[in-house]
Amino acid sequence: MGLWQRFTMVFSAKASRALDRAEDPRETLDYSYEKQLELLAQVRRGVADVATSRKRLELQVTGLEQQSTKLEGQARAALAQGREDLAREALTRRSGLTQQVADLKEQHAQLQAQEESLTASAQQLQAKVEAFRTRKETIKATYSAAEAQTKIGEAFTGISKELGDVGLAIQRAEDKTAQLQARAGAIDELLASGALPDASGATKDDLTLELERLSSSSDVDNQLASLKAEIGAAPTTPAIGSSTDAAAQPEK
Repeated sequence: MGLWQRFTMVFSAKASRALDRAEDPRETLDYSYEKQLELLAQVRRGVADVATSRKRLELQVTGLEQQSTKLEGQARAALAQGREDLAREALTRRSGLTQQVADLKEQHAQLQAQEESLTASAQQLQAKVEAFRTRKETIKATYSAAEAQTKIGEAFTGISKELGDVGLAIQRAEDKTAQLQARAGAIDELLASGALPDASGATKDDLTLELERLSSSSDVDNQLASLKAEIGAAPTTPAIGSSTDAAAQPEK
C-alpha cells in the first residue's frame, strides 16, 4: 500500500469518527422518515394516475358501446327500408368499434390489475412507514433519555470531583487547625513550667506564687537562724548599774 493510500485511509477513518460524533441519530431518523413519506406520496400519485387512466378507458368503452348500439339500430332501420348497402356499412363500422372496445377492455383489465397491485403496495408501504415512525419515536425517546442520563452522569462526575477538592481543602484546614492547637497547647505548657519566659508580663498562676512564697519563707527562716547564731556567739556588754560579779549569759 502506497503512502497516499494510507493517508487516504487514515483521513477517511478520522472523518468518519468526526461525523459519527457530530451526527445526531434523531435527525437521521427524521430525515429517513421524510424520505419514506416522499416515496409513499409518489406511490399514491402513481395509483391515482393509473386510476385516472382506468377511468378514462372506462369512459371510452362506454362511448364506443353507445356508438355500437346506435350503429346496430341504424343497420336495422336501413334493412327495414330495403337499404342493405347502408345496413352493411353500419354493421361494418359497428364491427370496428367492437374491436376497439375489446382492445380498450383489455387495456382496462391491465390497468385495473396494475392499480390493484400499486394500491396493495401503497398499503404495505404505508404500514411500514407507520411502523418505522413508531420505532423512530421510540428510538428518539430512548436516545434522549440516554443522552440526559449521560449528561446527569457527567454532571455528577464534575460535582464529585469538586466535592473531592472541597474534601481535601477541609482536611487540610482541619490538619492545620489541629497543628495550631497542638502548638498553642505546647507553648502554654512551657510557659506554665517556666521553661519559656512570659514576655507579656502576665500575672503568674497561684501554684507558682505559692512555690515562690514557700521558697522566700524558707530563705527568711535560714537567714533568721543565721543571725541568731551570730548574735549568740558575740560577747554581751554589761548593763549600767549591774553587779560586776555576775555576767549575764544569754541563753542559747
